[in-house]
Amino acid sequence: MAHIVIIGAGLGGSPLAYELRAALGREHRVTVVNATDYFQFVPSNPWLAVGWRTREKITLPIGQHFARKGIDFLGLPVTRIDAAGNTLQMADGRTLPYDYLVIATGPKLAFDEVSGAGPAAHTQSICTVDHAEQAWAKYQAFLKDPGPIVIGAMPGASCFGPAYEFAFIVNADLKRRRLRKKVPITFVTSEPYIGHLGLGGVGDSKTLLEHELRNHDIKWITNAKTTRVEPGKLFATEVDANGNPVREHELPFKFSMMLPAFKGVDPVAAVEGLCNPRGFVLVDAFQRSKKYRNIYSAGVCIAIPPIEATPVATGAPKTGYMIETMVTAIVKNIQADLAGQQATAQGSWNAICLADMGSTGAAFVALPQIPPRNVNWFRKGRWVHWAKIGFEKYFLYKMKRGNSEPLYEKFMLRLLGIQKLEP
Repeated sequence: MAHIVIIGAGLGGSPLAYELRAALGREHRVTVVNATDYFQFVPSNPWLAVGWRTREKITLPIGQHFARKGIDFLGLPVTRIDAAGNTLQMADGRTLPYDYLVIATGPKLAFDEVSGAGPAAHTQSICTVDHAEQAWAKYQAFLKDPGPIVIGAMPGASCFGPAYEFAFIVNADLKRRRLRKKVPITFVTSEPYIGHLGLGGVGDSKTLLEHELRNHDIKWITNAKTTRVEPGKLFATEVDANGNPVREHELPFKFSMMLPAFKGVDPVAAVEGLCNPRGFVLVDAFQRSKKYRNIYSAGVCIAIPPIEATPVATGAPKTGYMIETMVTAIVKNIQADLAGQQATAQGSWNAICLADMGSTGAAFVALPQIPPRNVNWFRKGRWVHWAKIGFEKYFLYKMKRGNSEPLYEKFMLRLLGIQKLEP
């Protein structure tokens, strides 16, 4: 019997646990450890932050759903990874041995890299359900005394889609409340141009997103290096294509949501030889650690180089379906290793993204996510809004049922030419 331990019960770790259980059967043990005792559907956080969702609607007591599939669960933080000894140290003092370890922790949020940033200081976040709840509390206070809003992403950020999504959702919510005329909105981003998304653009994302921002009277500043935040003021340096400062911005706000740069979580980053200097796990083509052959990793916590050099640092995002392709590759490769065979499965890193805009939305398909691409398109329409709502309900349903990819989902994606694994 092999014991496979997964750190993280998010968009990568939870589907991975279900896929492993289905692939390996009950003769092997699967354990998930997570810093909290619940699963959170992170893509719904922008809705929670404006009161369109409640915490109860987008979280699950994941342990009870795991138990029905014979998956062990510990809702405790990991404090140390002994990679040489194949054990984890847990926050309550116990040790957890493993034969295979899969790291799917998600990121550490590096608010400390910009003075005054983060929910503990002067800007809000939608990166976790706790942050989104705090943002909703601040937003409710803001509605009683509205004024300027600043939304965007700070230097080193790699996940830009939620910032755009939140800007459009806030715009839509204020219009519904008949308060939009009182609220100037400025979008501040480290991207070199609108619609770059950390991906060098997808399809005609630049033109489409510029049009939407302009159409909704949302001003923007690109190549923006946020330097500090004070109560009610955000300071950013705008640079040119060579990184030279061209303008200093002092932006007043009554409410601000700025996405941070990401780093690797502390116990992962502390393992010698496992990570790059930012704490992201270095993996080979098979999602396996380059140093520790029984450690695999998927999701936001792995090291992916930026798509291209930009005047202000930007990272490459790891989108939901891209993470799912990593997960499937890991399952296949652990299966192979248990059978004494070589790892061969490689995730396609194909990307599908749905972003809500309040009553409409934008979607892109990038096959693969990192260019050059075989498929590269970006579209807008009311259908995306409804597709995002449908996807939320569908994904939560899958996590309750413990089936990470039903047969009809596989069939539909294959019809569209979208595959999880490289041929």
